[in-house]
Amino acid sequence: MSMEQSVFGKMPDGTAAELFTLKNTNGMTAQITSYGCRVVKLIVPDRDGRPGDVELGHDTFEEYRKPGDVFGAVVGRFANRIAGASFTIGGTEYPLAANEGKNSLHSAPGGFQDKIWRLKNCDSGDDAPSVTFAYRSPDGECGFPGNLDVTVCYTLSTDNALIIDYTAKTDHETPLNLTNHSYFNLSGDLHRDILSYELQLQADSITEVGGDLIPTGKLLPVAGTPYDFNRPKTIGQDIRANDPLLRLCGGYDHNFVLSGPKGRKKVCEVYDQASGRCMTVFTDLPGMQLYTANSFGADSIGKGGVRHLPHHAFCLETQFFPDSVHHPEFPYSNLKPGETFRSTTIYKFTVK
Repeated sequence: MSMEQSVFGKMPDGTAAELFTLKNTNGMTAQITSYGCRVVKLIVPDRDGRPGDVELGHDTFEEYRKPGDVFGAVVGRFANRIAGASFTIGGTEYPLAANEGKNSLHSAPGGFQDKIWRLKNCDSGDDAPSVTFAYRSPDGECGFPGNLDVTVCYTLSTDNALIIDYTAKTDHETPLNLTNHSYFNLSGDLHRDILSYELQLQADSITEVGGDLIPTGKLLPVAGTPYDFNRPKTIGQDIRANDPLLRLCGGYDHNFVLSGPKGRKKVCEVYDQASGRCMTVFTDLPGMQLYTANSFGADSIGKGGVRHLPHHAFCLETQFFPDSVHHPEFPYSNLKPGETFRSTTIYKFTVK
């Protein structure tokens, strides 16, 4: 079977969170749950054909429901940060919850990552099994205006790519910044850190931020800095450099301004020499947040009861730039009635 469906858990009101298992003929398995439209497992063969789960998460549904948990989730309406936890449209100010100092992070609490999504379609075709979820975010949810209809389709290709297709429509102008917040460890071993992984990331600059990680509007060239990954280097090579932002964050937590032409393109490659697994990222979005899992909550327990430790995972969150709602110079515009937002991100796995 290339598609299996089961119940992952139940919400307090009894609503079931479904779990869909997608399998291809090339040894890869993806598990997706309707709770937060999350990737729960990504089982990928290493260079010797041995399967390993490269997706961090938890063993139980209840653990995913802890406040602030975003493992594997689709984050929205606006991923990353909004300064001052508010924005203005047409002279009207819309306040949000301030959950990171004075700012909003990931539209929490109550963002898309905390909702049960509706199953819209599933296709168990042997060539490329897929599952599509839909969610209607009502006017005023988390402070955002307009009724927003979002669909997310996960497809598992025969060449071991997880393809994520996003679409959205609204009946009122609204900010929109969708991403998938998967934490990856290509070794499949939570006891191993990711500092020896080779990373190549095609970006000539990052967005400068202040001490609250809010962009100033200025773009900083990466050449000659710890942020230059245009040529492959290990994630750990410069992670402890004497750089104010690296020291502040305890590692990388930065938006990279992706270089190259507009449209979908290869933007990143990560390679774990020990397992041979290589992950390539394609996207049509202008930015990507590199986060090296610099800290976890003391009670964050992973699969198999293993505690999540700093620098034992990385995130590559394709996105519009943080706080784009306050920076007209950034490549972004709010979603408006009559428009359809479409975007695709691909995480492809190979071995070397």
